[in-house]
Amino acid sequence: MFRLFIALLALALASTVKGGCTAEISSLDDVSAAASCSTVNINSFTVPAGMGFNLQLATGATVNLNGNVQFGNKSWSGPLFTVSGESITFNGNGNTFDGGGPFYWDGLGGNGGIEKPAPMMKIEISGTFSDVVVVNSPERCYSVGSNPGPLVMSNLVVDDSQGDVPNAQSNGLPAGHNTDGFDVSTTNLIIKDSMVHNQDDCLAINKGSNIVFTGNTCINGHGISIGSITSNVTVSGVVISDNTITSNVQALRIKTDATATGSLVTNVTYSGNTGTGMLQFGVLIDQSFPDTLGTPGNGVIISDINFSSSESKIAVNSGADQVAVNCGSGSCQGKWNWADLTVTGGEDGPITNFTGIENFSQ
Repeated sequence: MFRLFIALLALALASTVKGGCTAEISSLDDVSAAASCSTVNINSFTVPAGMGFNLQLATGATVNLNGNVQFGNKSWSGPLFTVSGESITFNGNGNTFDGGGPFYWDGLGGNGGIEKPAPMMKIEISGTFSDVVVVNSPERCYSVGSNPGPLVMSNLVVDDSQGDVPNAQSNGLPAGHNTDGFDVSTTNLIIKDSMVHNQDDCLAINKGSNIVFTGNTCINGHGISIGSITSNVTVSGVVISDNTITSNVQALRIKTDATATGSLVTNVTYSGNTGTGMLQFGVLIDQSFPDTLGTPGNGVIISDINFSSSESKIAVNSGADQVAVNCGSGSCQGKWNWADLTVTGGEDGPITNFTGIENFSQ
């Protein structure tokens, strides 16, 4: 699936005929003129508080981020940056989008307090998006929900590490909250070779298919998640491979809403992932969200969840559960091959309403 996906992306990019002008963006006043250009250069500037940087691009355009973009601070809904277009090449060149998180961080995220612009980065392109650094996202960072064709996101950094510690607004809690790295509701997406240091999910897949998350590093958050899954959605064809998960609440998680109906999670493969210092769980599959290991619902079917191809090794802290599976009656189905999962440390966790896990023992 990975090779076919790359081939389709290369064909789409190669078939695009480029022409036209080169645009220089040094303020929001320059953005509208860039919409018809084949090359767009973004220079250092500050986006005024309460305004979004909305970049609509011509098919086949190349974008070069040549300086750092700072967003002014104001309580509003966002998003801060939106980019849209087909067959786009977005080169970040290691430069930074700074969301000004400390102004917003109050330990509550989207659960109250000051209104926070979210997501910070809304990606609606096909093509490639690479070498971008994001620091201090006010709340959720990347949202990928409607790419018009195959998209590869690579060599990205999400650095919300300042949110790990309390501030004057957070009442002793870590200041950052709900700072998801990547929220995904799409198809034909690869996210690779990137780093997320945050206070929530490194990756959260809410719906979609043909999604690959590989070679990434997740620090201090809530791990790599599918869900939470709501009603009438499908997640299928997901590969989560060769990632490093450090000091997260859990390494790998599937969570479905207890009240959700008519949804499906299927054909998920975990391979070659490494987790160390998990605080509560190594692997958690839970159908009781927003509770944890509460009364599970049975309106979401989960099937074909496998650990294969290369061993995933996860170490949990003392007192943590190695594996916990909390299924609704009849909603976890089929046989799941977990031969290539090893979890050490902690203690056995509960496995409820399901006997289909094969080739694994706690």
